[in-house]
Amino acid sequence: MSQNAPHMLRRSIIGILSAVLFIACGLVCMPSQAFAAQSQTAASTGTQHRQVLSLSEATAVVTDTSGYHLKVTITNTDSQQWQAGRLSLNINSDYTFTSRTDMQEWAQSQNMIPAPNELGSVAVPALAPGQSTTVTINAKAGNAALTSIVTWGPKPLLAVYAHDDENVELRSFLTRSSAGLAAAQTPAMQITMVAPLSSSHWQVSNEALTAMVNNPVVSNSGNGQTAADAVSPGAYGKNDNAAVTLNSNHTRFDRSLSDVLSRHSALQVIADPTYLNALNMPPKVSALMQPAAFDITAYAADGNTQRYTNAGVQNSMWNAKASLAQYRNAIGDNNATIGTVAWQGKGHWTMDALTEARRHGYSAVISTADFEPSASDTVRTGTNVVTTDAGDITVLVEQRELSNLAQGSATSRKARAESSEAGRLARFVAQSAFYQMEQPYTQRNLLVNFGFNADAATLNSFMSAVESSPWLQATDLQTLCAATPLASGDDAQANVPSESDIGKDDAAFIDSAIAALSASRSDIIRFRDNIMKPDTTATHDRDNASTSDDRGTWINRILNAQSTMALRAFTADDSDAALPNAMVSGAQQLSGIVMNSIALTPSEAVTMVSETATMPVTVRNSTPFPAQVTVSSITDSSEIATSRRTTITVPAHAETQTTFRLRAATSGSAIASIALEDRVGVRFGQMQQTSISCILKISDMTGFIIIAAAVVLGLLGLWRQFHRKKDPDE
Repeated sequence: MSQNAPHMLRRSIIGILSAVLFIACGLVCMPSQAFAAQSQTAASTGTQHRQVLSLSEATAVVTDTSGYHLKVTITNTDSQQWQAGRLSLNINSDYTFTSRTDMQEWAQSQNMIPAPNELGSVAVPALAPGQSTTVTINAKAGNAALTSIVTWGPKPLLAVYAHDDENVELRSFLTRSSAGLAAAQTPAMQITMVAPLSSSHWQVSNEALTAMVNNPVVSNSGNGQTAADAVSPGAYGKNDNAAVTLNSNHTRFDRSLSDVLSRHSALQVIADPTYLNALNMPPKVSALMQPAAFDITAYAADGNTQRYTNAGVQNSMWNAKASLAQYRNAIGDNNATIGTVAWQGKGHWTMDALTEARRHGYSAVISTADFEPSASDTVRTGTNVVTTDAGDITVLVEQRELSNLAQGSATSRKARAESSEAGRLARFVAQSAFYQMEQPYTQRNLLVNFGFNADAATLNSFMSAVESSPWLQATDLQTLCAATPLASGDDAQANVPSESDIGKDDAAFIDSAIAALSASRSDIIRFRDNIMKPDTTATHDRDNASTSDDRGTWINRILNAQSTMALRAFTADDSDAALPNAMVSGAQQLSGIVMNSIALTPSEAVTMVSETATMPVTVRNSTPFPAQVTVSSITDSSEIATSRRTTITVPAHAETQTTFRLRAATSGSAIASIALEDRVGVRFGQMQQTSISCILKISDMTGFIIIAAAVVLGLLGLWRQFHRKKDPDE
């Protein structure tokens, strides 16, 4: 038997005796309102689906001096007015939860634990349909219900709203610390609170993309500023890349979040280095994740590196080496060192995903999904050391219930108090206390993951609660990684999920995004190889040009911009579902600007007054380097034809005019369709249509021949008229 068994047995006996006493005493031992709530009517239960009661504020950890503060929002969800009522608040100061099931059933209103100790009550005004009001109950430290608590840990908390002969209840937890109690102190349970630092507030600027395409990369007064920078000051930031920037609300690190990180040094922040690189004053962080929170799990599930490369995402963009390089650039220290931890994406950490993470420099990963196939009876350190073909990797598995609460999810839909953050925080504190009481002398370190969606207020409230909980000891990532793992070797191997389980919608998006991004990158490469005028001094491969002049730098910047958007399109950050679509759209926009930078200018209609004529066509080049293209023309008439093709060179930032020969067999009209082709004969850009009208006049040798023939025929007719044999009657 464990050392705490007698203590647990004593607490259980107290709880059982309390229940027996409640049944025996009946209404004398329990306020009528609290008792009535236990036998709530079916009609009342029906109204609760729309959340009549909601916790707005609650004291997370109760000490001998804190008292208890509760704020509840009450909403009339009926179609009729509710008369003035009363909200009462009760606890069971003697009850000790004996199991997690016991706690869950209380939260879901599925058991009958009495609540005889009143903390207080408050009058509630009449409420019109749809109207809400907020009421507050403050119990001082000397409150009889609070002083009657003799054991620390979570206690049943019951709020009852009585109105119009009806009672609505809300169940939560009040957690008493050991401060001021005579209870024996047990070792604190270690807990590691982890939050990703990333941003989904990236934007693509059409003006910046246009400037990028239209302007060369050249020095300006020796200060390193580009010509495009002169057009859009500061647009390119530290990366000299205007493709993706933080929007105006996030160009400066949010002050409230900065304050939270400064106030709670125990919070382990794992940062996206691309976000740090975009900030003027990056905060201090605990570790780095992969750049742009690239989804390694989806990448591994796809199993086709070339597909991602074609889309613009190369492995060197998201590996641990790239993460560290961006961090050093962000803080301006080329010798800085910091740990890297890969963040989980939309799929599970399969063996393929873990191998890819380890192969690309990550020795640890955060597992935000269910890494282990089944839940254990007691909570333990969720660390697994898995052996992959690329080496051992440490999987840091979040504690499910605590992490879900921190991420804004209730333990179940029936736990109605947990529909608000105050209710989830109360459950978080109670649950963590129960875990420590469950195995007080077992050493373990629980990982709590806040997820991408937690705001500054959530981080602050949960961290404040952890720091106020003497049964918890907040640790850092290094301590967690060094903890004795739950499993290693074959045991850890057995825990690795066999399937990524990426949802159909996510898989469909990945396929469509790869196709769209591959097309956009292919267009830019095509422009480089088949539309820009060849540079005999240049050498380049398919994806990364390396030339002897500025044109290689210019086109590389465009390719890098496309890659920047492509990388963010495959992010694991789910705080804004619109971000991946915006990045794909931005890449398509960029390639469109590039391909449309060589374009036909509108032509005026052509009128032919003879059987031959010329048709002028003008081609515009808005890029800083010359282009060499073929202009083709064809008409929709067999009577009016044009010459078919001509190849021209268009200088940088200039226009070049060429002419097509026209020939007409007769008067009429036609439409000439004019198009641009690259040097391998593939069309690009928008086709231009020009109207051609032909009115033949006698202004050439053919006309004179026709006139001469007419005169000869006329004279011949007259001669026959005078020399023919006449009839006698004429």
